[in-house]
Amino acid sequence: MSKLNILAICGSTRAQSTNLSLIKAIKHLFLEQLEIEIYSGLSELPHFNPDLNDTKEVSLFKDKIKAASGVLICTPEYAMGVPGSLKNALDWTVASMEFSQKPVLLITASSSGEKAHTSLLETLKVIEAIIPEECQLLISYAKTKIKNDEITDDITHSKVVTAVNAFTSLLHQE
Repeated sequence: MSKLNILAICGSTRAQSTNLSLIKAIKHLFLEQLEIEIYSGLSELPHFNPDLNDTKEVSLFKDKIKAASGVLICTPEYAMGVPGSLKNALDWTVASMEFSQKPVLLITASSSGEKAHTSLLETLKVIEAIIPEECQLLISYAKTKIKNDEITDDITHSKVVTAVNAFTSLLHQE
């Protein structure tokens, strides 16, 4: 069986982000089942402006979403909301519908994360992403549970594995 192609988007642009570390941990845990490509161009996307034609970076981002079997989003919460760079990226896909009927696994890993998680779920629903409840995970106090590209908390590890397995099952149904 071939590996599923997953595009992973980290909502933080920090090089040492906890969410990037989580993506790398998931990539390692599911190495046999998933081919996870970490999208690194989030900070290169221009500010969304519907009057502009797609730039090279925007076109590349959209093409990566289209080519993926599913999308993994791991994001922190900034100032009780979705990080601006992640929201900007999603805004570029609204009219062109790359997320329409695209399976998504959303993990919000932050200090609290509830407000960003709720807001992001609403955005993903509006752009018609397929995101069942079992493919949604909120990890509060993430910095105490994820370190050096490993999930160090057993309960969190179990929840992540369960969510990724649900996502994988969803992808096999598509």
